[in-house]
Amino acid sequence: MVVMAPSGDIAVQQRDLIVISTVLMLLIIIPVIFLTLFFAWRYRRSNTAATYAPEWHHSTRLEIVIWAAPLAIIIALGAVTWISTHKLDPYRPLDRLDAERAIPADTKPLNVEVVALDWKWLFFYPELGIATVNELAAPVDKPINFKITASSVMNSFYIPALAGQIYAMPGMETKLHAVINKQGEYEGFSANYSGSGFSHMRFKFHGLDQAGFDAWVAQVKQQGTMLNRDAYLKLEKPSEKEPVRYYAGADADLYNAILNMCATPGKMCMNEMMHIDMMGGGGKESAENREKLRYDDRHADEGIVAPAATVPATGAPARSEPAERTDGNSMQHDMPGMDMQHEGHSMPGMSNGADPAPAQLNNNN
Repeated sequence: MVVMAPSGDIAVQQRDLIVISTVLMLLIIIPVIFLTLFFAWRYRRSNTAATYAPEWHHSTRLEIVIWAAPLAIIIALGAVTWISTHKLDPYRPLDRLDAERAIPADTKPLNVEVVALDWKWLFFYPELGIATVNELAAPVDKPINFKITASSVMNSFYIPALAGQIYAMPGMETKLHAVINKQGEYEGFSANYSGSGFSHMRFKFHGLDQAGFDAWVAQVKQQGTMLNRDAYLKLEKPSEKEPVRYYAGADADLYNAILNMCATPGKMCMNEMMHIDMMGGGGKESAENREKLRYDDRHADEGIVAPAATVPATGAPARSEPAERTDGNSMQHDMPGMDMQHEGHSMPGMSNGADPAPAQLNNNN
């Protein structure tokens, strides 16, 4: 019901779009259902008074109605969709607080940097110098500019009362512009499955008046600790049902390091790699950057790995290799015909034992 009774102007416009689209489609659906039932009743076998015209095949007026009405509705839906797609673009800065109020010229938006972790949410307030975990707050009637990324897998940032969902992806930054128009406490969560802790990946969003927001910021600064690189690396490790945390200060470049996937010491930042590529690449010497660009196994040495991870990150046998049972016997079962030697398929002109591709294409070093 929150989607149909939101508290933010963007969500209100999205609600209106749902209502308008539904009504336009019902203009076709309801008459079709009604006429289907009516014809079945009107021309039932027992109704001998109904007119039977087996030679009837055309009516200009009926053809006009059948084609014109759906065409008009499709045109209306297309116009509404085109306008709303541009007007509700999450990257588009706001031009109003609500349907009756424009944004005052001297209004400065609140910037929030969002990071989806396993399985919790980290929020940076760069201009205020604070950060929080699983709690977000903003003043009422103040535009909010969100920058959103993720540390490991793709998630979806969603506050139904505020605006529509938008994806959070590692190594990428998405944006969302929104405003909350009513004070209250609202639910926020991930709308994209991301692993075992997904169902608990929730946070509270507080819509406050300016005095209440200032008091909340003061509370964070008073009760919070420092979020430096070491503290972040501990926080980043997968955990479920993470409590609310306050950070009175945060490293200024931490969000950019997370965005560029180089928060872990020794890793090369994505923007550095892209700059190298833009300049023509690093040549043979770039092979030394390979380990610096491996991100998915950054916790493998601590026993924290992705589900079903095998080699080379964990040392566990690959799925194509037969696993050994505890009694020493192989778990691979013999199937009929598996003892036959199979030479495989080859390309014309290729002898058995020949390399399947030039050496440089198989060079993994």
